[in-house]
Amino acid sequence: MFQRINKVNLYILASLLFGTKTYIVYRFFFNINLENYMQEFILFINPFVTAFLVFAISIWLKDTKQLKYIRYVTLLGTLILYFNLLFYRNFGDFLTLPVLFQRSNAADLGSSTIASMKVMDIFLFLDLIIIWYLTKKDRQALIVDFPYKKKLLVLSMSVLFLLGNYILAEIERPQLLQRGFDREYLVKNIGVFNFHVYDIFQQSRLQAQRVFADGNELYDIENYIDEYASDNEKTELFGIAEGKNLIFITLESLQSFVINNTLDGEEITPFLNSLIDESYYFENFYHQTEQGKTSDSEFIMENSLYPLPSGAAYFTHSKNTLHSTPQILAESGYTSAVFHANNGSFWNRNDMYETLGIDHFYDIEAYEVNESNSVGWGLKDKEFFEQSMKYLTTLPEPYYARFLTLTNHHPFELDEEDATIGQFDSNSRTLNQYFQTVRYLDESLEEFFDLLKESGVYENSIIVMMGDHYGISDFHDRSMALYLDKEEITPYDHIQLQRVPFFIHIPGHDGEVISTVSGQVDVKPTLLHLLGVDDSNDISFGTNIFGPNRKEYLALRDGSFITDDYIFTKDVYYDRQTGEEIARVHNESDNESDPDVDLPYSDIKDQVDEELLYSDRIIYGDLFRFHNFSD
Repeated sequence: MFQRINKVNLYILASLLFGTKTYIVYRFFFNINLENYMQEFILFINPFVTAFLVFAISIWLKDTKQLKYIRYVTLLGTLILYFNLLFYRNFGDFLTLPVLFQRSNAADLGSSTIASMKVMDIFLFLDLIIIWYLTKKDRQALIVDFPYKKKLLVLSMSVLFLLGNYILAEIERPQLLQRGFDREYLVKNIGVFNFHVYDIFQQSRLQAQRVFADGNELYDIENYIDEYASDNEKTELFGIAEGKNLIFITLESLQSFVINNTLDGEEITPFLNSLIDESYYFENFYHQTEQGKTSDSEFIMENSLYPLPSGAAYFTHSKNTLHSTPQILAESGYTSAVFHANNGSFWNRNDMYETLGIDHFYDIEAYEVNESNSVGWGLKDKEFFEQSMKYLTTLPEPYYARFLTLTNHHPFELDEEDATIGQFDSNSRTLNQYFQTVRYLDESLEEFFDLLKESGVYENSIIVMMGDHYGISDFHDRSMALYLDKEEITPYDHIQLQRVPFFIHIPGHDGEVISTVSGQVDVKPTLLHLLGVDDSNDISFGTNIFGPNRKEYLALRDGSFITDDYIFTKDVYYDRQTGEEIARVHNESDNESDPDVDLPYSDIKDQVDEELLYSDRIIYGDLFRFHNFSD
């Protein structure tokens, strides 16, 4: 048996086994969109090409180290692949270097990670067991002793295979490596392991930007913002909430598809539905987060900058100079506070809140948390709001108080006695449980409003509520399609599912449903406008949602964008109202469309790319340290 294995060589067997496993994960575990046979072919060959190169290195090692190398490379590769799979199931994304170094989040992410594990995952370790067994059984029979020329031939073939893979990928997607923001494209064309090599190189390059940053870079950025992203015109709503307390509630993982919707004929969010008539409710409001999720949503709405293409600015750039909402409001006499019943170190909030100019942070140490009042990620939302009142009522007015809820967080666990709506019936446990935690969040908000009224805080406050990011990733598309009564979730549907609720509730004022396309980057200028704060010296990429001179598009971090008429994503333009495909971009210089349709394709797409690049430059270069915002 071992002689037969030796004839095909162990490194080839290991390559075939690991390549097959990796392809199966790519094709059937990840939800990678394949548009043609070439993409299918590239996805198929990449795992084997990469594995052949990595395992072929073993033949250059001494006899005693060859088998050990193959064993541990198989183990390491399996762990990398499996951790990516668990992360993907939870976040619909692939791991990057900054995420791996966010170690202080590890304990809190534990429940989400465990919930993402499946029994069938054990088969992903089968090749590891086989290789481990073979290399332990008869070591001497498996050692390869090639002459130098044959070793060189194997190495050359490995490199040529890898180069061929990249050439095919570049033909299929020109300028592939310039699309670092689209991790699915990279994984689809060069594989998850080569993506990690690319990511390490990119992160090393980006970390050097601050050292070589020059304040002159701000000149082009300011000119761009003055031309495209500035709207200082005062509307009739300017100062409508001047001097009032600002209470901002982050609605964990809440997506707009549950608003005014039902499950088995029962309203999912009855309280939020009732608030629509007496609030400004934005029905086309999109989250713009990336890998930082909740921390990204905080970063965006406080600074009106975009999140980083990978990792989280809360970790990688927590010492940057910023011009945040708390800092601006402090100049108008506002005290700022954040309430969050979780560890202060999670998402590096202790450091970042100091940078943002937040005066008080009430983390888990400020709350009484026990087994009966906590579930999932910590203190239940009803208890959270109730215990927070004693701190809120002692803050000097006016104040800016921000609350981050927890219960509606993956894996959406809820005690049976707290569930007041049934579960959905699908193959996705995540989606099935989601409706119950959403209902619980809705009930906790109603109780919080009652507490605000009883304490006398309500009438002198403006209350803002915003979903921070999606709760149901595209890993659960089949079950989501079942709930929405669709045949499938298309890329158009995926973008529409990125809408999150955004309420601005001003007691005593009539409500209105706002259809304007808007997003989290617009929160800062909108709230400052309502509070009557002049932000003309600010540098931000959002504009007042109520203003007359808004940009004609909303950019998402992955390069997708939404206009009043169209949605662009995955190189396809869709009609925003119907979801009908209008045009498809085949490469960077070839835009094909219906000749009767006149769309400013390249102009808007280029502007979106430029805007994201400018925001990245501000963060990576810490450019605000060169600017005096008081001028």
